[in-house]
Amino acid sequence: MERKQLVQCPRLLHDSLRLWSQRRPDKAGLICGKQRLTYQQIDCLSDNIGCHLRNLGLLDRDRVGIFLDNSVEIVLSMYGVSKAGGTFVMLNGTLKAPRLSYILENSEPRFLIAHTAKAGVVKEALQRSRLPCTIIWVSPNGVIPGNWPWNMLAWEDLIKEPWSLSRRIDQPETSERDLACLVYTSGSTGVPKGVMTPHSTMLAVSHSIISYLQNTENDILLTVLPLSFGYGLYQVAMAFLFGGTVILEQSLVYWHPILERIGQEKVTGFPIVPTMAAMLFQLQNIESYDFSTLRYISTAGAALPVEHVRRLRKLMPNAQLFSMYGLTECVRVSYLDPALVDTYPQSVGKPIPGCDVLVLDENHHPIPDGQIGELAVRGANLMPGYWKDAALTSQVFREDILPGERVLLTGDLFRRDERGLLYFRGRRDDMIKTRGERISPLEIEHILCEMPGISEAAVIGVPHAVFGQAVKAFVVPSSNTKVTEEEIRRFCQKNMENFMVPEYIQCVKSLPKTPNGKINKKALGE
Repeated sequence: MERKQLVQCPRLLHDSLRLWSQRRPDKAGLICGKQRLTYQQIDCLSDNIGCHLRNLGLLDRDRVGIFLDNSVEIVLSMYGVSKAGGTFVMLNGTLKAPRLSYILENSEPRFLIAHTAKAGVVKEALQRSRLPCTIIWVSPNGVIPGNWPWNMLAWEDLIKEPWSLSRRIDQPETSERDLACLVYTSGSTGVPKGVMTPHSTMLAVSHSIISYLQNTENDILLTVLPLSFGYGLYQVAMAFLFGGTVILEQSLVYWHPILERIGQEKVTGFPIVPTMAAMLFQLQNIESYDFSTLRYISTAGAALPVEHVRRLRKLMPNAQLFSMYGLTECVRVSYLDPALVDTYPQSVGKPIPGCDVLVLDENHHPIPDGQIGELAVRGANLMPGYWKDAALTSQVFREDILPGERVLLTGDLFRRDERGLLYFRGRRDDMIKTRGERISPLEIEHILCEMPGISEAAVIGVPHAVFGQAVKAFVVPSSNTKVTEEEIRRFCQKNMENFMVPEYIQCVKSLPKTPNGKINKKALGE
């Protein structure tokens, strides 16, 4: 691992960091709170981390868990692990001990980098898993827990200059086919699944997204998305690939400083999820903020209601809106050309460069445009599969649908129109069967969000003695707005087919969310 090694074309995740450290050493690459790190500083500090990890015994392809919130440390950790030839495992900072324990047992990291604020969760998780790993503590005051039966180090020991530069380790034998990271799905329908992400696929997908977003080194991205979420992780990977600046925010609790920073730092790219859009529209005096520097807004993670599309376009008229669709198993599948957003606001567009899709019936045969079926994906964006789960990999990543090709079954229902534009209709498992009809909850949710006074809506199927299932709608009224269930029902009767009108309507202050910002329908059902 020689710090001055010249990099011409990125082959591994960290190569792009090295390249920009050489080209623009003094340029700000990362901003978090009051901390501003140049590309050279990020490169040198992650070098130190990589060297120390190797000297502490990390071997090629060993895993390192990263249990941190958005911070400078989380970025330095992922690139340090990559330089050491390891595989980083991003762990959502909100994980509770049982799920953390499961992921640790599944991924078997040699090291765990965690913040001392999470010490209680870490201790319980390690006691459950009995995993013999070394803990590296990030602490605001440098103090680490005492009297623990595990090897422990302080973060400061990891980032300091190695004691002997002449004893730097040899360059790890890392191939582009080796895993850069494991990204665990939220596991809303079962245990979390570790999606294997090779260096080559991560870079290929990043290049594809950069090509249609038309990113340049002048772009400044601001993200509040957790880096344990693929959408958030790729904001950093992409920014360091095109030589831009990424601003990491830690929380959505306080929106004012986030929105102020967009104008202050002249942010050009702002990735969001639909629930963030709903939160924005709840804020007082949202029009007073300066969004003039925004070149684009991107949205993924769930379908954006048409009314939210219209309001975003009105709020940020100078910014292009990229409506996108993707999933952890292939990162990104499609995007809608911003020039078509006003005309086809319900669409998530066409496949990204290097990707192709099929719409299949229940027997996995292609169906004509206009019909609804399961979306299947093929291309360079497909991941190898799930960590330690060959059976599930063979079920989801299929080689028997198209001769000689590998196809990902998404489990999502789509319709493709005669122009080739894709329309998300809902999760296959979420469809509601009632009164002899199959109903898409998404369609009802989007209509509900068009009603004045409604901020968010979620629809699920609940047991019914006569219909088998009945439609239940959870509705969040806008701030300082009062809407009654009867008013909502009348709106539904006017704007929906009779069989779609919710049998039950419940007004709530908020909807439960997953750590990635998606509405947690499992929690609603419970």
